[in-house]
Amino acid sequence: MDEDLGIINSNTRNEKIKIFFLNNRKKFIISFLVIVILILSFYIFQIYKDKNRIQISDKYNSAIIEFNNANKQETILSMKQIIEDKDSTYSPLALYFLLDNKLIDNNNEINNLFDVIINETSLENEIKNLVIYKKALFNANFVKENELLEILSPIINSESIWRSHGLYLAAEYFYSKNEKQKAKEFFEKIILIKNANQDIILEAQKRLNRDLSE
Repeated sequence: MDEDLGIINSNTRNEKIKIFFLNNRKKFIISFLVIVILILSFYIFQIYKDKNRIQISDKYNSAIIEFNNANKQETILSMKQIIEDKDSTYSPLALYFLLDNKLIDNNNEINNLFDVIINETSLENEIKNLVIYKKALFNANFVKENELLEILSPIINSESIWRSHGLYLAAEYFYSKNEKQKAKEFFEKIILIKNANQDIILEAQKRLNRDLSE
């Protein structure tokens, strides 16, 4: 008797499961198709992303190899296109190439390219901070005090590994303007940073002892 009841209960459960799947068949099919589409979309996107990255890499390497005074404008155009591609590796490299070879004279244009990389390109945090530091370094000779500090703000007011570099740049800026008290304050901040670059700490200490000891 108990065995018969067990068989009946088992059949009842199986029937309920069967009915449940039949009633919800459409939902299961839709869910399955959505998952398949998502997986395929991700896979296709990765293929496109990898292919696009290879194209950017080829364009960058070709521009460097073929660069000479005769094709200067062509090189500038290629590098600007790479920057606008907003690639995490080659866009910063393209800007550094333009800067190192002094290919663009217009400071506003250079700053606009910096901003594309800083504000619109997906970068690791410390890579972004390095680009910010390089922007400050580029602008240090011709901007006002508040403008330089605004550029440097994200790194000198953070725990970035580039903080000591930013503070040193600010200190040198104020020293060049004969604002020795401000320069001293920035050099002193460097010495207090626990993870500061040791070479920069030693240089800051030298400057304090040699030039700002009064």
